[in-house]
Amino acid sequence: MGTVDDYLAELDLADHDAIDRVYAVARREAPEAEQGKGYGMPALVSGGKPLLSVMRAKKHIGIYPFSPDAVAAVADSLTGHPGVSVDKGTIRFQPEHPIPDEVIERLVRARLAQIDGG
Repeated sequence: MGTVDDYLAELDLADHDAIDRVYAVARREAPEAEQGKGYGMPALVSGGKPLLSVMRAKKHIGIYPFSPDAVAAVADSLTGHPGVSVDKGTIRFQPEHPIPDEVIERLVRARLAQIDGG
């Protein structure tokens, strides 16, 4: 798989817009992040470490911050949010039920703190 832009170009419109929105919020929080790969997935990379990947799976869109602790930092904010489920290192959602910007911002800040601190 190529870069984030290559991946986005392959998606249908609804998935493209939902995934691009997550990346746009992440880029606002981490403007220095570059396109690269994390665990073979197109991702934003900061300080040489994977920051965030957003991918379409068969039944959902997954946000992968490469850190269970970063997911845990925002999990409570997603309780009761329609169409969202949280697992150890993944946030899953549907395009019609986007993750709020402020939750994505907090997720990215939590992951950046880990990258910068370690």
